[in-house]
Amino acid sequence: ALLFINISQASFTQSANLPLIATGLIATLITWFIIEILAAKLIDSDQDRGVVVQGGFRSNMGIFGLAYCFNAYGNEGLVTASLYLAAVTILFNILSIITLNRSLNKDLGFRKTILGIAKNPLIIAITIALPFSYFNVSLPDFTLRAGEYFANMTLPLALICIGASLDFKAMRHSLNAAILACTVKLLLAPAIAVTMGIAWGFRDIELGVLLLMSCAPTAAASYVMVRALGGNAPLAANIIVITTLGSLFTTSVAIVLITELVG
Repeated sequence: ALLFINISQASFTQSANLPLIATGLIATLITWFIIEILAAKLIDSDQDRGVVVQGGFRSNMGIFGLAYCFNAYGNEGLVTASLYLAAVTILFNILSIITLNRSLNKDLGFRKTILGIAKNPLIIAITIALPFSYFNVSLPDFTLRAGEYFANMTLPLALICIGASLDFKAMRHSLNAAILACTVKLLLAPAIAVTMGIAWGFRDIELGVLLLMSCAPTAAASYVMVRALGGNAPLAANIIVITTLGSLFTTSVAIVLITELVG
């Protein structure tokens, strides 16, 4: 609901910053490729490997990322981030399904993988929302309010479920895996995105959106996907909790550093 509302009500012409979107997509692919290599070398369990990879590159942009952008730049930040969110979220889900299917269901064929991507609820929501944005179709107020109520319940309910799945004994056994995912998510992913943004010539709000969206913690949806596929759900929950707490600190530090370096 949150994705649909934010994307459908954003002006396509104002939000369609193709260089910014391209930078986000390329940065995501680079981060995914790097953590795939690191996980292959450092994580012994095949099943844990996919959970770590997803936890390292997949951001909770729909809730934390947009909130960061709105608090930093107001409505202009939301407009700039909306189609960026749509494009990168689609890539997140494609890479997540490929990664987890390879890690947890090695016998899954190409056709089932494509069907899994096409049936993903987040991708469906984005696909439906894009025509509304492109043709500037306004939704009725009661629809927006209802959607916002559902959206406001999403994160609390997700965190309650994730909190109930926390396993501190299991955390000790998979601590290295969680540390790897959290390090990539909180440090490497933002560094790659910002470095590419500076090289592309982004400054001010564009660079800020790139930073804030990449600084968001691991998406709560990653836990849902891992659990649905029979993976290591406690590890996925641990990664989400650690990155959610850690992102509050790393985002603050990153904003200060980028302000000092770029101005």
